Amino acid sequence: MTQQTWDYRPPAEAAEWLPTLDIPEPQPQRRLTVLVRWLLLIPQFIVLVFLGIAAFFAVVFGWFAALFIARLPEPVAGFLSRVLAYETRVHASALLLVDAYPPFSLSPVPDYPVQIEVRPGRLNRLAVFFRIILMIPAAVVQSLFAAGWYAVCVVTWLIVLIKGRMPRPLFEATAALLRYTMRYNAYTGMLASAYPKRLFGDPATPGAPVTEGPEETVSATRPLRLSSAGTVLVALFLLLGLIAHVASDWTYSS
Repeated sequence: MTQQTWDYRPPAEAAEWLPTLDIPEPQPQRRLTVLVRWLLLIPQFIVLVFLGIAAFFAVVFGWFAALFIARLPEPVAGFLSRVLAYETRVHASALLLVDAYPPFSLSPVPDYPVQIEVRPGRLNRLAVFFRIILMIPAAVVQSLFAAGWYAVCVVTWLIVLIKGRMPRPLFEATAALLRYTMRYNAYTGMLASAYPKRLFGDPATPGAPVTEGPEETVSATRPLRLSSAGTVLVALFLLLGLIAHVASDWTYSS
């Protein structure tokens, strides 16, 4: 059984690795923390601003380095992996996927319910050189997906507040958003050579284990299987995001 970690794995020379996300099955959440969730996360968002500034300069340095050595220097990869982990667990809390408050730490947090696994390795120099151009399609998809989710976030918040947990189809679609965002950020930061994919979940693999995750933890997202309702919600979020962007552009031009 693979042990997930907020840290990064040593550079791998094997086939490109698609970053993975592990979140437990939807759990009961305290209604009080749901009620004030986004207020509680304000300090985390402030920390993310400063981490984002530091990560930007690390990515710029790593980009130049990767053009010469075809990989990120290990200190840069380690720092960016930790930043990616930090922002992923903050986003998981903000998206109401978990109730546990994210710790203020860049160190590995193996007992936190949200885990990622990244394996920085060799990079294609040509893909590194054109990374800004290559990431545009994924950036558009991620932007539409996120905009669609946040367009109905108040409804989602009310559902979780009333029920005390996130319904399974909504959990699936929200986890798909978080995983795609994490993979997009990993690709942007050159922590992965694999292009962000599997927006609608993972394909069924005969003989593959149903779940995989840290010890005594069942992962609901590795693999991520979307039900029909979850798939419809993902499509709906994308459509709502497109409508929101079109409406915003029309309002701006008017």
